Formats: sequence, structure tokens, C-alpha cells
Amino acid sequence: MTLWLWADRAPFAELDALRRAYAAPAIPPRSGFVPAAEVSRDGDDAVVRVELPGLDVEKDVTVEVDEDRLVVRGERRDERAEQHARHSVRELRYGSFRRSFTLPAHVTSEAVSASYDAGVLSVRVAGAYAGAAARRIPVTAGAAAAPAVEGEEPAEHRAA
Repeated sequence: MTLWLWADRAPFAELDALRRAYAAPAIPPRSGFVPAAEVSRDGDDAVVRVELPGLDVEKDVTVEVDEDRLVVRGERRDERAEQHARHSVRELRYGSFRRSFTLPAHVTSEAVSASYDAGVLSVRVAGAYAGAAARRIPVTAGAAAAPAVEGEEPAEHRAA
């Protein structure tokens, strides 16, 4: 006899209400835009490429080293207008952006250089990977090894 209670409601209203109640809070939209970026390795150097088509990089883009961060920031301003027989169209796109990348502690601003070609900003961080070779750690089978304390004999030699 409870079917008639559902007749005046949407069939999944309760489920939708539960989903909304337990959903993650909405993230406010970011202002501006976030340009695509990639970081690659070239020998001991790191190369950061940021897609910035149509920007005047000398006027609208800043590249800087701020403590241990490489920061690329700027502003995009794009205005286009088209005139047709019966109407005109005007499109404005603008917004600021900021991308940052963590640098190794030994890198200074003198190791960073930047160039712009065909809509791509390339930032080279000389020596970013210098001395960053992987070191293999031996793995032993059996019980977990406890670090040795100076003056104490190893655990495997102690009496039980």
C-alpha cells in the first residue's frame, strides 16, 4: 500500500538527495585559464614547455625563480570582432594564469633560461638532474632489519 506515496515523487528523488548530501563540496571555478605544460629531461637539464599560443611573451608573460619554485605567470587578452551583413560578433577571452614547478635545492636562477617559439614557451633548467642518479638499496630476506646502534652487537648475534 505504500506505492501511492511514490506516485507524486520522482522515482529516484531520495537517492538524488542522498547523493547531494554526501557529495564532495563543489570546487569554485578558477579564474582565467591553465595552460598545458610538460616537464621532460634532456641529459642533466630539465625542460619545461608551456603552451601559450597567441601571447605577447615579452609583454604578458613572466618567468621567475622564487625560492625553490619555477613560476610562469601572465595574462591572456584576446579580442576578436567579425562584421556580417545583418549582425556583428565580438568575442573577448581574457584571464591570468600561474603555473609553478618545484626545483631541486641546488638550482639557482642563473641556471634557468627561457625561449618562445610557435606558441610554446620553453624553460631550460640547467643541471636540474645533476647528481640525481638512482642508488640501489639491497633487500634482505627474513625479519626486518633494525638499524645498528653503535657499540651494540647485531641482532642476529644476540642470545635469545
